[in-house]
Amino acid sequence: MHSTLITTSPAGKTPSLDRARRAAWGSFAGAVVDWFDFLLYGITAALVFNREFFPQIDPAMGTLAAFATFGVGFLFRPLGGIVFGHFGDRLGRKRMLMMTVWMMGIATACIGLLPSFATIGWWAPALLVILRAIQGFAVGGEWGGAALLAVESAPSGKKAFYSSGVQVGYGVGLLLSTGLVSLISSLTTNAQFLSWGWRLPFLFSIVLVLSALWVRNGMDESAEFERMQTQQPAVKKRLPVFEALFRHPGAFLKIIALRLCELLTMYIVTAFALNYSTQNLGLPRELFLNIGLLVGGISCLTIPLFAWMADRFGRRRIYITGALVGALSAFPFFMALEARSIIGVIIFSLLLANLAHDMVVCVQQPMFTEMFGAGYRYSGAGVGYQVASVVGGGFTPFIAAALVTFSGGAWHYVASYLLAGCLLSALTAMLMKTPPTQA
Repeated sequence: MHSTLITTSPAGKTPSLDRARRAAWGSFAGAVVDWFDFLLYGITAALVFNREFFPQIDPAMGTLAAFATFGVGFLFRPLGGIVFGHFGDRLGRKRMLMMTVWMMGIATACIGLLPSFATIGWWAPALLVILRAIQGFAVGGEWGGAALLAVESAPSGKKAFYSSGVQVGYGVGLLLSTGLVSLISSLTTNAQFLSWGWRLPFLFSIVLVLSALWVRNGMDESAEFERMQTQQPAVKKRLPVFEALFRHPGAFLKIIALRLCELLTMYIVTAFALNYSTQNLGLPRELFLNIGLLVGGISCLTIPLFAWMADRFGRRRIYITGALVGALSAFPFFMALEARSIIGVIIFSLLLANLAHDMVVCVQQPMFTEMFGAGYRYSGAGVGYQVASVVGGGFTPFIAAALVTFSGGAWHYVASYLLAGCLLSALTAMLMKTPPTQA
């Protein structure tokens, strides 16, 4: 399959380097918007939503409720993957990617304008859940299309590097969302931040949306999709998602297992630990906001670097190394937290988020998309990716918070949860049968 990804276009020419670069930039720009919006919600849920939208219940239960709304977005991601994947496989990658940016931006701006519980009562959390669901639906269609457009347009032997912009967009989104929240937090009093300050980053999303639409408008459609459209016979086929399920049922389970390390490391560091350190340990919220800034900034360098290394030395080697780093850092991270060792917390946060996380995500675009045929790849890779987000990502802060609550404040179960996820990811990669170029 590795040799089929760079094919001739309908005109008989290899996709140009200029086309590959435009596809990479377009995928990156949209990813910044979607991840800025999606991560901003997680950061704000950890700091504000339990007070603004769930003030009538116990603080611990309010935190669980806030993180549950965070998880709702992940529940709708597979649906977005199915819908956008279906039309992306039939109508093209580019059209769907324009729609995902619009949808995510509008939902995010509306969250910034949403009245609190004190103003409209239980309508506030109800509308919050609806808007979060729309966010999840939009981002559910984003990754598959962005990854595909970049991978299918990339030069042979450089697929991990050219498609790494999809994940660098995550780092930039994290940097922007955390940076804006941190800046506004430092410029406002606590009362001002809880009242209106947290809304400003949500409204800033409008600027990012317009910028991403401008960049994506200049992209070409995937050369491989265009070739497939000219060569495929005019016969009625199964829906793309069913085609993917029928032909590659095991690929979905592999994607779920392979994403556990990525999802657990990032969301425990950027969402759960922010809440746990402030509410259980009395640490200032600026600590993990600043760590989020550091992680986001470094990832803009480490993800493309590790992707380049993966193209050169093998994807699986890079992936397994990252997963094992995550497993080895799980307990030391929480021990440093309990000891309130700022230096230790920073070191192990970087090991989890910039080594473990970045080493596994840098290879996911080609690794996952190449599990499926071109005619149903958007649906297969996109839905598999988003189902994994539900299983291992969306409810990670909720599960971690619940483990702490029901264990009387202890962190050991959360560390074990993180350790087990990373080990399962590493074991799955070790057992995968891959071509020598990916070993």
